[in-house]
Amino acid sequence: MQKIKFETDYQEGAHPKILERRLATNLEQTSGYGVDVHNERARELIRRAINKPNAEIFFAVGGTQSNTIVIKSILDPCEGVIATSSGHINVHESGAIEATGHKVLTLPHHNGLLDAKDLKKYLTAFYANPTYEHTVQPGMVYVSNSSEYGTVYTKNILKNIKAVCGEYKLPLFVDGARLGTALTSEASDMDIKDLADLCDVFYIGGTKNGALFGEAIVFTAPEKFKLKNLRTLIKQQGGLLAKGRLLGLQFEVLFEDGLYFENARHANKQAMKIKKAFTDSKIPFLFESFTNQQFPILTAEQNKKLSAEFDYELWEPLEDNKMAVRFCTSWATSDENVEKLINAIKNL
Repeated sequence: MQKIKFETDYQEGAHPKILERRLATNLEQTSGYGVDVHNERARELIRRAINKPNAEIFFAVGGTQSNTIVIKSILDPCEGVIATSSGHINVHESGAIEATGHKVLTLPHHNGLLDAKDLKKYLTAFYANPTYEHTVQPGMVYVSNSSEYGTVYTKNILKNIKAVCGEYKLPLFVDGARLGTALTSEASDMDIKDLADLCDVFYIGGTKNGALFGEAIVFTAPEKFKLKNLRTLIKQQGGLLAKGRLLGLQFEVLFEDGLYFENARHANKQAMKIKKAFTDSKIPFLFESFTNQQFPILTAEQNKKLSAEFDYELWEPLEDNKMAVRFCTSWATSDENVEKLINAIKNL
């Protein structure tokens, strides 16, 4: 029997509307490397969505590539990037940032989130040290929304972080690999326009929200950065697709009629059903998440029963032979598969 998969949110292919558009445009002849009508229209649709007509937008294949491109393009050689200890660039990117010659400077996390007070404390202490010039300089601040634990930033939290960044003239970069589910979560009080106002650069994750692959890197205030050679840097990093229209076309479809957020709302809705089933069965969670990632704590026996029918990620071993696991939903998670999981949870 083939198991039902809840391991991650990019196990399926792409939304049918994207596949249909790709097929319909398959024999079009366009210029390469993202200089085509589909990329231009996608950029314009994103600018309208974020209410930033002067935003500069670049498309990349994946999240790790987006993070390395943004961070390498902004930092000076002697600078590092501030992130939480649980931040994706610190724990799940195989040293990609360090491979570009930049150190990840870690601070504590609070359920996956960065706190402005910790950031302020770190920067104050850093510059109070008379030998600071002999250490890696903080050159930017990185957060991910949602976090590795499915938690989301509110307007107030992000405003406070942005204020500290402004005080120390550090750009704020938001990793948006799961931006759709973050912004459509019931725990979020901001939309994509608010987010664009509160950061200097972010990316819109497509890979985990209905695209075959791809992210849209958005510089909300391009005048702050040296972007003249960014396309050259993207190519240097191996990320400038010859058939670049394949990236732009996907974001064209995702943003022309709200499909991007529709996909995210569906993933969250399915996750909330699963969350309720675990809650009703008195099964606790490692973190309180209102997005498409859920982290229940299972006993060994419960894990044995569920893993016989379902694939999910073993997240963290805990005391008393218990373990935190992760169930992840997507734009394509079916009602049928969710119901099967709910029934299995009821029978634990």
